[in-house]
Amino acid sequence: MIPIMQDIQETCEYLPTKVLKELSLQMGVPLSQIYSVATFYAMFRLAPPGEHQITLCMGTVCFLKGAGKVAEAIQKEFSVEAGGTSPDRKFTFKPVNCVGACALAPVMIVDGTYYDGVTPDSAISILHDIAEGKKVLQGAASPES
Repeated sequence: MIPIMQDIQETCEYLPTKVLKELSLQMGVPLSQIYSVATFYAMFRLAPPGEHQITLCMGTVCFLKGAGKVAEAIQKEFSVEAGGTSPDRKFTFKPVNCVGACALAPVMIVDGTYYDGVTPDSAISILHDIAEGKKVLQGAASPES
């Protein structure tokens, strides 16, 4: 069942309820069991992802250097919960335990681009620029010239 759910998510970007109901019927597995699997594994999403993926390192070094305040600022500014998607579907926010870049702490990754030494203000600035379609220098809060 898990490989089928992975294929569904790869195609749809998440696991739509309608498709999970059909999977339940086709496999003869109770829908509750499918939801149990979908909610157990962090790789599965039950809601569509945002246009941009934010990963924020919450590892010890990043946290000590202010990642907690960065997370709070992102959540407040974009009305997004940890692991959730903003109401406008611009951002999906995923705090993680470590990204392995302690020397650059705190680190935020947006759509695969690393931004080092972020502060609450610089993170918000970067994200607003990205939402507006502006190019942002890697590791910096200002748009490219």
